[in-house]
Amino acid sequence: MSDIQIQQVISQMRALQARAGQGQSPAEVQQPGGMNFSKVLQQSLEQVNQAQQTSGQLATRFEQGAPDVSLSDVVIAQQKAGLQFEAVTQVRNRLVAAYQEIMNMQV
Repeated sequence: MSDIQIQQVISQMRALQARAGQGQSPAEVQQPGGMNFSKVLQQSLEQVNQAQQTSGQLATRFEQGAPDVSLSDVVIAQQKAGLQFEAVTQVRNRLVAAYQEIMNMQV
């Protein structure tokens, strides 16, 4: 997941937190650019999934002896997939923490 997308998710989390007291549902919160939070999150998860599948396919092709796949390609793809997964995990952890904080607010 790119740094721009992470920043989009974080800014939308802040918008969710700010609008929590205004009675809007999370699906209604949109960033000025027009993308809503759920779409950004879904796209990020799809990108992580695609990176992991690509990594697995490259590893399988390398194991089968495909001449166009080098070990460095496999390692780089695995590292990219791992970093993207870690980034999504951190975003999820922040979302859970923000949700818990909102749920603990007194109305």
